Amino acid sequence: MARVAVKELVKRFGKVVAVDRVSFEARDGEFLVLLGPSGCGKTTTLRLIAGLETPDEGEIYIGGRLVNDLPPKDRDVAMVFQNYALYPHMKVYDNIAFPLRVRKLPREEIDKRVREVARLLRIEDLLDRYPRQLSGGQQQRVALGRALVRQPQVFLMDEPLSNLDAKLRVYMRAELKRLQRELGITTIYVTHDQAEAMTMADRIAVMNEGKIMQLADPAELYYRPANTFVAGFIGAPAMNFIDASVRQRDGSVMLDTGVFTVELPEHVGKILLESGAPSEVIFGIRPEHIDISKQELPGGYQVEVFVTEPLGAETIIDFKHGDTLVKAKYPGHFEATPGEKLWIRFKLEYAHIFDKRTGKAIV
Repeated sequence: MARVAVKELVKRFGKVVAVDRVSFEARDGEFLVLLGPSGCGKTTTLRLIAGLETPDEGEIYIGGRLVNDLPPKDRDVAMVFQNYALYPHMKVYDNIAFPLRVRKLPREEIDKRVREVARLLRIEDLLDRYPRQLSGGQQQRVALGRALVRQPQVFLMDEPLSNLDAKLRVYMRAELKRLQRELGITTIYVTHDQAEAMTMADRIAVMNEGKIMQLADPAELYYRPANTFVAGFIGAPAMNFIDASVRQRDGSVMLDTGVFTVELPEHVGKILLESGAPSEVIFGIRPEHIDISKQELPGGYQVEVFVTEPLGAETIIDFKHGDTLVKAKYPGHFEATPGEKLWIRFKLEYAHIFDKRTGKAIV
């Protein structure tokens, strides 16, 4: 097991800065996820740690050892790729055993390790099959087995579940988490799927345009996002953002959205004023933090239904706020037709206020 530390890492491809002064630490035995949209630099960061790319600037430490100049084979890491990269002409047993044979381990030791890993991954009955005879989930387990059998200090995983169907992906999320907890191996995992990150990670580094926007545990990212990018990327559906102006009236602090006025709780208004916040802000509220009813709600506002999205266990109700589409989430089934008038009320204890110019969180 080992700690992985990345300091001021930079990687350029021509004029494009793919990784822009990235620093973070994966603690010993931690499951750390690099999360972000396509092109944000997360896979490049992983490849730099693995030694498949060379950094232009910065330092990479694995187990306290500087590894910038070490080839991949000497870094004691194992990488699981998106496409599994299994050898089609080899049986499952030989695919798993391959890295041990390269190291010229004794035959008895190889057999022992392969069978131990196969038992751990529950693929003992697949050892005599070829990759083409396996399902996607089975191939993924074999790829994991080939990484596990090396007994590395660190696992590096690049979207290993993205080729699986939705049901199997959910199942394998739980299996991977169980496996990592059982083995206690430091793991750095890349994904663009925020649900995958939230359910599996000890901590998540949210990346965008080559930078880390925020590094925190899942609850911290959800309840205390550092900026509008993190707030909008975490959560499904995404957080609603409504432009607003800060107003003071009779000792109260209000947010004027142009359609309705939100009176902030006293302590929130105080924080907003003491922070020296600008007069123009963004009011953020998650769909699940909006009450919705066909009856009048005290302290609420009347809105017109734009469309409903029934999902069985919940219903998403969309309504217009000027040119902005706002989503509210109702737990369970909710009947509403486009054009129908409903009442909404914001749960202001869960509201977020961001600087409109910088996007950074104020409250």
